[in-house]
Amino acid sequence: MLVTPIKPSPETTTQRIVLSNISWQTYESLLAEAGDKRSSRFSYSQGVLEIIMPSDLHETVNCLLKQFVTTLSDELKLKRKGFGSTTLNREDLKQGAEPDSCFYIQNVDRIRGRRINLSTDPPPDLIIEVDITSPSTNRFVIYKSLGVPEIWRYLGETVQFVQLQNGEYVICEYSNTFPIVSAEIINQFLQMAQTEDDMTIIDALRVWVREKLRSPSATEQ
Repeated sequence: MLVTPIKPSPETTTQRIVLSNISWQTYESLLAEAGDKRSSRFSYSQGVLEIIMPSDLHETVNCLLKQFVTTLSDELKLKRKGFGSTTLNREDLKQGAEPDSCFYIQNVDRIRGRRINLSTDPPPDLIIEVDITSPSTNRFVIYKSLGVPEIWRYLGETVQFVQLQNGEYVICEYSNTFPIVSAEIINQFLQMAQTEDDMTIIDALRVWVREKLRSPSATEQ
C-alpha cells in the first residue's frame, strides 16, 4: 500500500491522500465507517482510492457554483434534483466517486426517491468539481466510465464546461444543461465574488437570465 503524505496546510489548501491496491470491499467498508456526515470525499478507480479533505475556499467556491445552478434552473423553469456530494458507485466497473456537487435536470423524471443506484439510474446530468490545489482529473476517468455528460470544473479561478463527446471529455464554450449560458458569463459572475456578497451576485445573475430570455438571440443558442 502506497500513501501520499499530507503536509500541514492553510485553510486555502485542499488535502489529499492516495492509497493503492485497495479492494472494492475495503473501499465500501471505509465509506460505511466514515458515514454520510463528513466533509471528506472518496473516489475509487480500479484499486486506487483517493480521499480529499476540501479547504474552506474550496467549499466557498462550490457553494457559489451550486447557487448558480439552482438559480439558472429556477429562472429557466427547469426541474432539478440536487444530490450534493453523494456517492456514485458502479461495482461492476470498480469505479466510484463523490463529486463536490451533482444535479439531475434533463433526467430528473427518471430518478425515484433520494438515493441513486447507478445500476438502474442514469448518472447525474451535471457535476461540479472544484480544483484549488488538488486536481480532479483522476475523477474524470471515473465520470467517463459512469457516463456523466457534463462537468463544471473550477480551475485557476475560472470555470470550464467539460462535456462527454464520442467517449471523451472536451472543453466547450456553452453548457449543455443551460444552452444560453457560456463559461465566459459564469466566470464574469465568479469575478464579482472578489468584491460582492453572494446575494448580490445571484441577483445579478437573475437579471442577466431574464434579459437574455427577452433577447431574440436567446433562441439561437
